[in-house]
Amino acid sequence: MPRETPAQRALTASTVALVVAVASLLLFLPPFSERYLTAVAFVVGNALVLATALLLHWIFLAIGARRMRRSAFGWVALAVALFPVGGAAALILLSWFSDETGTAAHSAG
Repeated sequence: MPRETPAQRALTASTVALVVAVASLLLFLPPFSERYLTAVAFVVGNALVLATALLLHWIFLAIGARRMRRSAFGWVALAVALFPVGGAAALILLSWFSDETGTAAHSAG
């Protein structure tokens, strides 16, 4: 059973944070807004969850890129500029690069 690298752990945490952010964002869209956004406390709480999840997604994405010796700024800029698709694309590409690096390290050793 292969061990998860520190970079892969950071990317996993970033993925979880992105899922929470997207779920929180969905509550602001029309099908859900009429039902859930009637109380001010719920709106504020949902906005805080969204902001925290986004910030954690970007931080863990930067940590994962840095641990893979890639440009953290470039990957985070992609995730910020093209949210949420850019964040998902960055996670997919970094995970793919991480898998290639891990496979090369295992076959060489």
